[in-house]
Amino acid sequence: MTFGEQPAYLRVASDLREKIANGSLPPHTRLPSQARIREEYGVSDTVALEARKVLMAEGLVEGRSGSGTYVRERPVPRRIARSGYRPASGANPFRQEQAAEGARGTWESNSEQEPASVEVAARLGVEPGERVMRTRYVYRDAGEAMMLSTSWEPLSVTGRTPVMLPEEGPLGGCGVVERMAAIDVVVDNVVEEVGARPGLAEELLTLGGVPGHVVMVIERTYYASGRAVETADVVIPADRYRIAYHLPVR
Repeated sequence: MTFGEQPAYLRVASDLREKIANGSLPPHTRLPSQARIREEYGVSDTVALEARKVLMAEGLVEGRSGSGTYVRERPVPRRIARSGYRPASGANPFRQEQAAEGARGTWESNSEQEPASVEVAARLGVEPGERVMRTRYVYRDAGEAMMLSTSWEPLSVTGRTPVMLPEEGPLGGCGVVERMAAIDVVVDNVVEEVGARPGLAEELLTLGGVPGHVVMVIERTYYASGRAVETADVVIPADRYRIAYHLPVR
């Protein structure tokens, strides 16, 4: 078998990846053993092992204890809607946006006060150690965890107000824009930066992934007259979802 100039383990991984993509190695099929890869491709055991590691890191195959390595069934990516839409009813934007995509969105949350870390303080424009309200969310579609979010709000803005706890009180469950408006803080800008990284162990445990799976991370910050009033990290499994932005034309 003739290959190009890539390192041997990447060339083997590329060929196996192509077989997975074209159906020659369909889902739930056992991946060729290390010995079989060595013989078929004329490579060393080390190269064969590294090629298998690449496919596992990419989430294409999974190890089953005492059985071997098998091709994973690839889910059809679904859309998660993101938009600037804010319903007049005050309903949670997540629920509204996912309803538009035919999803049955629910969520659970937990809020606690904590001192702002150096990173969070920089994003909120406050001093490290300043008190913030941290809220962790798990969003679900028909019971399946689809998205995680951790938000931070400076208590210098919301402390001792009816909206101090994002999911409690008269505006519990409403979006940031509606909650801030209730305390005369007018949100006029939101910035979202999208990146990707390997999922953390605790994230993948909740989202149903395996070590090495990639997650998309949306770093979102709401501003009122240039002052950050909320910042959040939204974590989404990259193999199961795509982010669809609906942006108004001004």
